[in-house]
Amino acid sequence: MITIIQRVTSASVTVNQQIIGQIDTGIMALVAVEKADTEKDAARLLERILNYRIFADADDKMNLSLRDINAGLLLVPQFTLAADTQKGNRPSFTPAASPEYGKQLFEYLQQLARQAWPTVQFGQFGADMQVALVNNGPVTFTLRSHTAP
Repeated sequence: MITIIQRVTSASVTVNQQIIGQIDTGIMALVAVEKADTEKDAARLLERILNYRIFADADDKMNLSLRDINAGLLLVPQFTLAADTQKGNRPSFTPAASPEYGKQLFEYLQQLARQAWPTVQFGQFGADMQVALVNNGPVTFTLRSHTAP
């Protein structure tokens, strides 16, 4: 699995003109499922997101995690992150999981996140979503649950 995490002061997801997920300070994570991903990858990715130190400590160093500051988490499915962009001018989605498997693994990630984190919100798999955020810093990182091939 792959994610782009962004440190935010606010973020929201809207579907059909209704906000379905919203957080204040925290992490907004765009998440993609690749063909070889497993439930173990979902668990590993969630732990990385919750423990990745991207928030400033008293010395203004990135030394605190989401767990340390007890902030919000917004997980948004985005299959386009799994695209192969190495050749040409059009992405190939060969590395991406099938929609059925992608949805299954994202739902598993949601389940894990609900158990592990009290302030978690979600985008909707397969929906036309409008994502709004205020990136704080800006601070943005790419995380993977496994080593890229």
